[in-house]
Amino acid sequence: MTAVMDKAAVEEAAREPRWWEAPPRPVWEEEPSKAGVAGKGIVLVGACLAVLFPLWIVIVTSLSSKKTITEAGGLVMIPKDITFIAYQELLSGGQVTRAAIVSVGVTLAGTLFSMTVSVLAAYGLSRSGSLGHRWLLMTLLATMFFGAGLIPTYLLVQSLGLTDTYLALILPSAVSVFNILVLRAFFMGISPEMIDSARIDGAGDWRILWQIVLPLSRAVVAVITLFYAVGYWSAWFNASIYLSDQDMMPLQNVMIQLVQKQEAPVGASQAIKTGQISALAIQMAVMVMALLPVAVISPFVQKHFKKGMLTGAVKG
Repeated sequence: MTAVMDKAAVEEAAREPRWWEAPPRPVWEEEPSKAGVAGKGIVLVGACLAVLFPLWIVIVTSLSSKKTITEAGGLVMIPKDITFIAYQELLSGGQVTRAAIVSVGVTLAGTLFSMTVSVLAAYGLSRSGSLGHRWLLMTLLATMFFGAGLIPTYLLVQSLGLTDTYLALILPSAVSVFNILVLRAFFMGISPEMIDSARIDGAGDWRILWQIVLPLSRAVVAVITLFYAVGYWSAWFNASIYLSDQDMMPLQNVMIQLVQKQEAPVGASQAIKTGQISALAIQMAVMVMALLPVAVISPFVQKHFKKGMLTGAVKG
């Protein structure tokens, strides 16, 4: 009976805390006072409200009718007369729909390309005996502190014939040296004995990378993938200087134009003229569409942040 109780106690102690439970404290750390716990709770609630309240206003305004927005004098805080006509107008075809498709395509293609280059570069640099290992590493580190500047970069993109092409949204910012260094540090932390045993069994570098290194590095790969994806989705500067065709603009640039110029997007102007929807609701709906993918994907990758970033930054 005692053995069973001891086993249950050990299993309970080894169990990871659930999301609503506080992690176990070290034996040398004192229990916080009630005032301290209350103070932390107040600060956290205030921080959450500071983040969620503006988002709530944007969402409610995008779902409000023209009458509700007029009565509120602008932004709406209390939902009333909920309608989805703003999203129906945006997704029925037109400038915003086309821009959303461009953003999704650039994000998917750019993230795939950036992760491929970053993983291959990080794996090569993590092998100390690889060709030109130290020289390549020093070259990459130098680019973190010295840059050519905007004008030389633009002239290079122009000379390569990439202006007014979607490649101009991907190639100039395709690789982050910081992300490569994080991946490299994590790869160097993988047991060398495991890789050596795979080589003895006849595995080459491609098979070791695909079947050993990447499965063991899922946390850091997920985090870096999220970094690249959010970067491509939120990017607007490259499009503003490399693209002149409005039909090629991504969603972020269209959103900037709507907010700055206070103009209705092509495809929704008729609904605004007839009084079916307010221009402000259209603008807020575009903002929600721009924020939604990041807000949906981030929670699924959140659990990998601690393991992926901290371990990758400390090892090696």
